[in-house]
Amino acid sequence: MQTTSLDSIDLVQLQHQLGISLSGIKNTLALLADDATVPFIARYRKEMTGGLDEVQIIAIRDSYDKALSLHKRKEFVIESIGKQDKMSPEILAAIAACKTMSELEDLYLPYKTKKQTRASSARKKGLQGLADELLKQDGRDPLLTAQDFVNLQLGVETTLDALQGARDILAETFSEHAKTRQSLRQIFTDKALLRSKLVKKKEELALKYRDYFDVCEPAHKTPAHRLLAMLRANEEGFVTLHVLPDEELAVASLRSLWLKAKNKAGAQVELALNDSYQRLIAPSLENERLGQLKEKADSDSIAIFANNLRELLLAAPAGAKRLVALDPGLRTGCKVVVLSAEGHLLEHHVIYPLEPHKKTDEAQKLLQQICLRHKTQLVAIGNGTGGRECEAFLRTIDFEHPLGIVMVNESGASIYSASECARKEFPDYDLTVRGAVSIGRRLLDPLSELVKLDPKSIGVGQYQHDVDQKLLKQTLDDTVRLCVNAVGVEVNTASPELLSYVSGINSKTAQKIVERVQKKGPFGSRAELKTVPGLGDKTFEQAAGFLRIANAVNPLDTSAVHPERYDLVSQICQDLGTTLTDLVGKEDVLAHIDTKRYVSDSVGLPTLTDICKELGKPGRDPRSAFELSEFSDGINSIEDLQVGMQLKGVVTNVAAFGAFVDIGVHQDGLVHISELSNTYVSNIHELVKVTQKVDVLVKDVDLARRRISLSMKK
Repeated sequence: MQTTSLDSIDLVQLQHQLGISLSGIKNTLALLADDATVPFIARYRKEMTGGLDEVQIIAIRDSYDKALSLHKRKEFVIESIGKQDKMSPEILAAIAACKTMSELEDLYLPYKTKKQTRASSARKKGLQGLADELLKQDGRDPLLTAQDFVNLQLGVETTLDALQGARDILAETFSEHAKTRQSLRQIFTDKALLRSKLVKKKEELALKYRDYFDVCEPAHKTPAHRLLAMLRANEEGFVTLHVLPDEELAVASLRSLWLKAKNKAGAQVELALNDSYQRLIAPSLENERLGQLKEKADSDSIAIFANNLRELLLAAPAGAKRLVALDPGLRTGCKVVVLSAEGHLLEHHVIYPLEPHKKTDEAQKLLQQICLRHKTQLVAIGNGTGGRECEAFLRTIDFEHPLGIVMVNESGASIYSASECARKEFPDYDLTVRGAVSIGRRLLDPLSELVKLDPKSIGVGQYQHDVDQKLLKQTLDDTVRLCVNAVGVEVNTASPELLSYVSGINSKTAQKIVERVQKKGPFGSRAELKTVPGLGDKTFEQAAGFLRIANAVNPLDTSAVHPERYDLVSQICQDLGTTLTDLVGKEDVLAHIDTKRYVSDSVGLPTLTDICKELGKPGRDPRSAFELSEFSDGINSIEDLQVGMQLKGVVTNVAAFGAFVDIGVHQDGLVHISELSNTYVSNIHELVKVTQKVDVLVKDVDLARRRISLSMKK
């Protein structure tokens, strides 16, 4: 968050904009300025913020940063106009009153340093006076007035040249007039159409964009995914894309502002108005409007991406279970790894259960041996090419004990296997082994494994390379951080990548924590974290409540109760005449706590309620319980599909227009939003979420385009 004096920002405007109390905004900004993190503020400073959640705190942070950027731009504009000796009390007041960047830029436009323009050239020829005379529209003949401005030395050879130059000055004056731009901007915002048209002779090259060869729709109603697709097609030169306002309405608005009389001078002004609109105003406002539409599309798309990422990160973990993981392969065989319940690599092999090197007997024997030897409980299979065939093969094997067989989304596993993180962890193993390990660990704990990847590579967004990259990174980082801190981190087993997302901990401190565990063994208490070099009081305050110490002497060290409240819990135990051990997890004892008794200036009911809830189920994982799921038997490829089939699937991605579902054929099907429910769907995320198990009906199969249409209607 940018920092400056709160007095320089209109916090009342933020209050109206966000619908949050002024005290909540002020206190939140003060905490952020003191380097408190969003998760810490939301969880442990509820009394100060009035109980604001993470979403509201992030909204305050981001809105404040935008307000600060506007404030700094105002300072620059004031300084720039002042240096030109053109500042006046009226201009200063107008700048102060600007609530948006576009309003401010409209005011500043006439004072900006420009390159040579037709108007600036005309001014150098001494034609500003003629432009001023024309604008009066007082009935004098413009041709007669223009004679006084003919000057061969300055390059004004005729009265027509003089009038042309004067009109150029007027055209620029109109285009830089704040009220004029605001009036026309409203038309571009409310009344404009978005039009894309195919560039001739590019039909065959642009087939993937054929849905956008001829689109014309209200610009403000264009969905984010469609706009981003059209923008990409336009950038690649396959379509033209324009914002088309009601031109007649726009020009009429111009006339109402500037045209005063129906005389010869008025005719000259009207010519200048038409030129100003076509040459200057329309292109400028079109680019601005396209930018606004792109900004909104970016925001909408990034919000969907973040929502999908959140669901994926918070997917149910299988937990501490011994497992075998398979990374399917045809020509090079299937990579097999055995992982301990903690996710450590125990052994690895290559088997060939599939064509073209089919050796099913050898593969079956090896799998039976390693599953028996390690008493494995689960088998994780990557859902890439050959995955369903591997699953079918595994289900034919007679294992000594029951095994759960699970298809795992392997998107991004290859990126992890080639990463610096993977090389550090497995320096003596090749990419294929690392990839198989990642697949297995995703089943054990999706959150712990997926944080090792750049969130953009996880594959639950659309057009992520087209949207604002800075906003995308900020939003996805926020999402990962909130998920990690919502679950909590077992400090003695966590990777540096996972620890680096904990509130207050950076990558350097995370690495030092891991090194401390490796050298001296596990931490026995949260207090011992202070022995880590660089982990001072401030970092401890921000991080401690989100770090867990399994089997700690103090049971509070395994909970989300912050160490700053340990004395309070001790007082509660003393008042109840019980010990901490006899209090934690005992609902009947906890029921006797009179929370109002412990309210003070620093501790309110929200914090006390959280403490009691945590004492009831210390360290409870907020993620749902793990359940085995299976795809429909006999359906392994798109060629196996028939219209009317009822199949089981898993949601892999959610977009504004529908949900993509893995039905086990290596090609996700699409449930269009119109096929999600028998009733109108206002918010798609209320019906479907990434990793959700669903039943679908096959509506259509397009083998040529490899597209599958599905329905979830009952």
